[in-house]
Amino acid sequence: MGHAGMAATAVRYLRSVGAPTTAAPVAAMPRPELRAVREDERAPLDQGEFRRVLGHFASGVTVITAPGAPDKGRGPAGFACQSFVSLSLDPPLVAFMVGRTSSTWPRIAGAGVFCANVLGADQSELCRAFAVSGGDKFAGVEWSPAPATGAPLLAGVPAWIDCTIHAVHTGGDHLIVVGHVAALGTPRRGAPSPLIFHQGRFGTVSG
Repeated sequence: MGHAGMAATAVRYLRSVGAPTTAAPVAAMPRPELRAVREDERAPLDQGEFRRVLGHFASGVTVITAPGAPDKGRGPAGFACQSFVSLSLDPPLVAFMVGRTSSTWPRIAGAGVFCANVLGADQSELCRAFAVSGGDKFAGVEWSPAPATGAPLLAGVPAWIDCTIHAVHTGGDHLIVVGHVAALGTPRRGAPSPLIFHQGRFGTVSG
């Protein structure tokens, strides 16, 4: 007996015993309430200890950039970011986290696009330039427009990922920004090891 015959037999049996043959509609779950964290929900955890322990997790380093808005007299925006991750293969999604108090984030959000520039081991100074707050971070920095979004693709990076903003979620004092990958590449041949940040210091991977 094939699948269709087995299904027909099951339906006949259910009808003979008076059982429903179709499922009742399922009510949608209520949407979660978005609110601030209450004091009684906070873990009794020292923030310094939190940073110290999590500092043992080595991460790569990127510079997240967005195109400027010449009509508003604004140049390109960018900031150094350790919290960049690959999220999904199908569809191709990546994510990064940014503090809610970031002065750069509103400009990236306004652009609706970004390019994640993966830094190499010899680009720690470039990272420091984009880690500061205020000023013209692009002064003296060579870059070209990324092919899909026009966001700055920094010269000399071993890899880049060009994205449109797909979604933004709350994550405590940070925002979780999900990007849909529109283009990506590895333009630098013979690139050095990736730049690594570990326990407050830059490093690299030794083979």
